[in-house]
Amino acid sequence: MDTDILLKGVVIGFSIAAPVGPIGVLCIRRTLAEGRVSGLASGLGAATADGIYGCVAGFGLTFISHFLISQQGWLRLIGGGFLCYLGLKTFFARPAERAVFAKAQSVLGAYASTFVLTLTNPLTILSFTAIFAGLGAGGPRGTYFSAAVLVLGVFVGSAAWWLILSGVVGAFRTTFDLRGLRWVNRLSGLIITAFGLTALLSLELR
Repeated sequence: MDTDILLKGVVIGFSIAAPVGPIGVLCIRRTLAEGRVSGLASGLGAATADGIYGCVAGFGLTFISHFLISQQGWLRLIGGGFLCYLGLKTFFARPAERAVFAKAQSVLGAYASTFVLTLTNPLTILSFTAIFAGLGAGGPRGTYFSAAVLVLGVFVGSAAWWLILSGVVGAFRTTFDLRGLRWVNRLSGLIITAFGLTALLSLELR
């Protein structure tokens, strides 16, 4: 049944998005510092990239996946450098003295930054390819319609996780004063920078 395939996709998307990495830290920090809208936009950027990688795996676009994997060195360099930039920017960011409504430009920037960061992690496609192959969706073992339904489920599941995360974290936003938000910025900046340095150092170890 198509419903079963959709639910499988939701579970896949949710489980891939749930582990807290640099995107999760960014989402938490932006939710606390800028509000739920900014945090959710950050998560939806990652969910969109997950959906794109799901399409590549689900529809059997092997030439794209092979290209991304072959260029993973450059992608890691770009992603690691971008993470270091965001980490330092976050560390030195000054928390606002009062809550303000998120501007359209800041929301778009939050979405775009996590979208790019997720796309620069081509190893994610290996997870999607393995899972999709195991489920028999896409390519010669499945239909394009079933693959499309599965990809839709992946996006819904990933988006659901970011909605839950931003909602839960946002509920505690009012408990942080300026000093607390300043420490959130510093801790988040250090963690994000550490992820970036790890990505860059992995290039030297290859």
